[in-house]
Amino acid sequence: MAINVKRVYEKPSAKDGARVLVDRLWPRGIKKSDAKLQAWLRDLAPSDALRRWFHEKNQPNFFPEFRKRYLRELSRLGAASALNDLYGLARSHNTVTLIYASKNDQQNNATVLRDLLNGMRKPPTSSGPARAAGSGKNRARMPKS
Repeated sequence: MAINVKRVYEKPSAKDGARVLVDRLWPRGIKKSDAKLQAWLRDLAPSDALRRWFHEKNQPNFFPEFRKRYLRELSRLGAASALNDLYGLARSHNTVTLIYASKNDQQNNATVLRDLLNGMRKPPTSSGPARAAGSGKNRARMPKS
């Protein structure tokens, strides 16, 4: 399974596989028909407050803190459910491309999700989807290795 990230403003490609928009707001200037999306998982996007905080800082050294806070937000009920949907898409497609609108192609929520799906970076201890699943409040399941 390949997990890619791509800006929504880049032309869709057959190599993208299942295209999943992971932003809360629809990107400006893009028609829904032109986006060629398999899914739009709004609840996977960072909260408005976290997004604004990160954009105000606008410095690379704040990305680790953004990542930590974002992974914590993914343990919330709506986000954990959407994350479970994303895991399902990843299991059922050879390639999934996470679509985002941010101008920063290295430090955004899609790259955090890609790393999480690839198992490169685990959620911080005591937060994230695994904690939500274990708490009984949400039944989000981590993908089988």
